[in-house]
Amino acid sequence: MNKFTKAIAAIMLIVAAIIFAGCNESDEPNNGENHGASVSGSIGNHDYVDLGLPSGTLWATCNVGADTPEDYGDYYAWGETSPKEDYSWDTYQYGRWGSSFTKYFMRPFEGYQGFADNLKVLEECDDAASVLWGGGWRIPTYTQWKELIDNCTLDGPHVNGTNDWAFVGPNGNRLVLPFAGFKGGTTVSGYYGYYWSSSLYAEYPDDSGSAWLFYNEGNEYDMSFDSRNLGLTIRPVHSAE
Repeated sequence: MNKFTKAIAAIMLIVAAIIFAGCNESDEPNNGENHGASVSGSIGNHDYVDLGLPSGTLWATCNVGADTPEDYGDYYAWGETSPKEDYSWDTYQYGRWGSSFTKYFMRPFEGYQGFADNLKVLEECDDAASVLWGGGWRIPTYTQWKELIDNCTLDGPHVNGTNDWAFVGPNGNRLVLPFAGFKGGTTVSGYYGYYWSSSLYAEYPDDSGSAWLFYNEGNEYDMSFDSRNLGLTIRPVHSAE
């Protein structure tokens, strides 16, 4: 074998090794680097992670309005699709607590002019993830948050030195959720993570003024509820394709 032939053979071996390594890397779960977020793919220019959940739901790697998994992103009142300065009942798009809701309420005495629409889940036009990202992205329902809670383990806080926690799925992939607190009026409050669901809280006969949310307070995390006028962060989901 002459020198030229040997050089060609060496180059071919290097190329084959690179291709082989690349294929192997894509076949393995992306567990993130330095305990960070995993990325499984992208839909509409928004990265997602497949956590191996029973439903196949895909979770976005960033909050709405954020550029990295650790960024807080923007805050939204429940059912509103634009951030704002003041998150009080006086500025809430769909009425006031008590007797003047114009959308998403269960009893006539809660509604403006005495009617009820009985809507329990945000419509697409009122879903900030759907409006701002499109492409099938939505705010998680109560059920989708519960699936995350029931099937993932918690790891943190040590993501890039910030106050974030990672949820590790059954397949080892990681979802990072930063602790952005919440906005009440014009003030950011709390040091933990609060995220809206798209589901109205309507467990009590006289309360359509609250919506379900996911909270993460240190090692404690579960579903709770709070007033719809508050500004919370949003982490979108996408149905399995």
